[in-house]
Amino acid sequence: MHIMHLMPNFVQQMAGLFDGELRTLELPPPEKELMPGVHWGAFDELLTPAFWAGRAWLHSTDPSFLHCRLGRSLKEEVAACLLGGYGIPAEVGLAAYRELRDRDLLGGTPSPQEIQVVLTSPLKVGGRLVRYRFARQKAEYLSDCLRCLGEMNLPTEDQAFRDALTSLPGIGMKTASWITRNMRGSDRVAILDVHICRACSVIGVFPKKAEPAKDYRALETRFLEFAGAVSTRASLLDSVMWHVMRRIGSALARRVNNTSVATPELVA
Repeated sequence: MHIMHLMPNFVQQMAGLFDGELRTLELPPPEKELMPGVHWGAFDELLTPAFWAGRAWLHSTDPSFLHCRLGRSLKEEVAACLLGGYGIPAEVGLAAYRELRDRDLLGGTPSPQEIQVVLTSPLKVGGRLVRYRFARQKAEYLSDCLRCLGEMNLPTEDQAFRDALTSLPGIGMKTASWITRNMRGSDRVAILDVHICRACSVIGVFPKKAEPAKDYRALETRFLEFAGAVSTRASLLDSVMWHVMRRIGSALARRVNNTSVATPELVA
């Protein structure tokens, strides 16, 4: 149970129960500037900076938001993230990954044909059978990735680690950032998918038509600055934004601020 209210002096205060302990969070007044041209807004107003700061705080001890790793190894994490992404619902990507993992195809260097056989077979998702899109393309990418990973000597610094992953077939900045965040719990990269871009566009952190395919590093810098301004770990904020925006849908987000986001590239 969470209790939220505004203090009489207009300092915003949230109260929440964390394992039975009542805690409070104070936020600046809604009209206070957070970043140039961006104001805090009210925490009980959908998609404002204060809203995101409050949501992140409420989930700050939730393991499902803090520990995002999907695989048991780097190869498995690359597979899980590569099989998700643009055009692939999260549940479908995870189902494909688990099917490959359970058939012991992710530890070695399977051929594209071996992977494609699995990806073209119906996958059970939520009690129904679904087809995986882009099966041939993703099978080729994943086979090449698994082969290349065995030959790579990856850097230890998070952004350098991410940048090195973009040399893998089919791995762009977003997917490489996703892998890095999951594997390393990194707060130095951002996973700029359509949900994050839409949320940041609504509040003015990003331009209304943010294009991560063209401006990934500049947008990432803005996101990391925003996370710092609201005193929240970037990895936690990214995860919270993704879950909320995915739940409310693009139509509601656009109505909040009459905004739109450019569709990211296929291989992101």
